[in-house]
Amino acid sequence: MILRASMLHAVGEGPLAARLEALDDGGLYLEGGRIADAGPFAEVRARHPEAPVRRLEGGLLLPGFVDAHVHYPQTGVIGALGLDLLDWLERVTLPAEARFADVAHARREARTFLQALVRSGTTRALVFGSHFAPAQAALFEEAAALGFPLTSGLATGDRNLRAELHTTPERAYEENRALIERFHGKNGLRYAVTPRFALAAGEALLEVSGALLRERPDLHFQTHLNENPREIAAVARLFPAARDYLDVYDRFGLVGPRAVFAHDVHPNPRELERLAAAAAWVAHCPSSNAFLGSGLFPMRAHLEAGVRFALGSDVGAGTRFSLLGEAMDAYKTQRLREDGVHLPAAALLWLATRAGVAALGQADEAGGLEAGMSADLVWLRPPPGSTFEAVLAHAESAEHALGAAFALAREDAVAAVWIRGRLVFARGMLQAK
Repeated sequence: MILRASMLHAVGEGPLAARLEALDDGGLYLEGGRIADAGPFAEVRARHPEAPVRRLEGGLLLPGFVDAHVHYPQTGVIGALGLDLLDWLERVTLPAEARFADVAHARREARTFLQALVRSGTTRALVFGSHFAPAQAALFEEAAALGFPLTSGLATGDRNLRAELHTTPERAYEENRALIERFHGKNGLRYAVTPRFALAAGEALLEVSGALLRERPDLHFQTHLNENPREIAAVARLFPAARDYLDVYDRFGLVGPRAVFAHDVHPNPRELERLAAAAAWVAHCPSSNAFLGSGLFPMRAHLEAGVRFALGSDVGAGTRFSLLGEAMDAYKTQRLREDGVHLPAAALLWLATRAGVAALGQADEAGGLEAGMSADLVWLRPPPGSTFEAVLAHAESAEHALGAAFALAREDAVAAVWIRGRLVFARGMLQAK
């Protein structure tokens, strides 16, 4: 099949070097789940004269978005106002996560969660999992059924949570091992070792995380870092021998190129230097940082230190699944900082696509519209009569059109989504596999 559309993607190395490549009348020839050919429609059509053509009238065809940090058990807590991180966890989020002990509830929520991702144009994600192994298995099973290439793992903690969410190092090791053997590398799924954060994970549990990574170097790692001043102070009290928050993880071999640390709103220079040296990643979650009052992400400090970062929605402290909205909030955050970084439309698109797949170790698989890439695509089409439609009609350049998408397009503007060449969503309906 050939998709004919106005299409664009970001190319280049890093957000500040990103530039847009756009075609008003472009063509993508899809075959075997991949983009087999790409270019001006007339040229692609000439090379594949027998292929059926699907014309996508109006709007923009983009690479699918990639969420570098989102919580599976937290969809239902979006919008709990007036709390900072630790109070929000205690009063709102951990009680909701405790309900995932009921596997039927967990499976319903897994479907809701995956549908919300797809409806927002997200085609890959690094997902913080449940504390309950059967609930985590349900998420993997539902992702496999949908064909969603998920990276996720069992969340673990053994202190400072609700008692029913606590595990033991021995149980954490066995449950992680069983989930890894069952799901990692199968049906497009990948596994991420996931201690909740150092405030909830004692030394023995962090050692288990390190042991799992040593046994399987192809695993990913994710946790939280430097989100909130109260959290940072509490971690310092629990780990007095550590130089700082990042050092807690580093002592157990958890800081490396397959690691993604969510937030990092309040890093010190040593931590930034170490993150860069280890080629680790940070997931920048601007709507969550604003919603919980955690702070304004120091993007310039990360860039100057050479630390790589991608975008995360961080639902449910994040206020929506849309990475278009997260990109807009990242832009606004930098406008508010005295040392803020100017983020043109190309940089925002790079962060919402290329950065995420690179953080997941999948930069050669997806994130762009070049031949050879996985056909992970999102078609944005303005709802009739919407402000987005009006502004897009006046757009005189690809940059203006994309800027309008970041400012105005949300879930209702996602007209269709393809994952690995299969149409999984078309305006209001998930497609059966």
